[in-house]
Amino acid sequence: MATTTVEDRLWENFHRVVNMTSRELRDWLAVEGAGETSEALPDQAGSALGRRVLDILGKRRGDLTDDDARVMQSVVDRVTARRGDELDATVADDHERRRLMDIGHDPLKP
Repeated sequence: MATTTVEDRLWENFHRVVNMTSRELRDWLAVEGAGETSEALPDQAGSALGRRVLDILGKRRGDLTDDDARVMQSVVDRVTARRGDELDATVADDHERRRLMDIGHDPLKP
């Protein structure tokens, strides 16, 4: 896998909008992956994008790939589209909060 240089702005924005720790996100994805009769395997729990965010959180900056950078930008774009650049403290509803948490952003977390 070829590594890439992630720009400072993208690195900072990603870590600003992804305000859940890797442990919090992993636990959240496991809870979301649990159904009434079964549970997803730990490495298959949650959304594909959520698992990618978790993977990125586990990497050093120098080990990120071009695809990781695209995922990071996608997450930044999704969160800021829903919450604004200032990450407005209001949340529309529980469903919206869950959607954001699936990608590592808990709107109720400071």
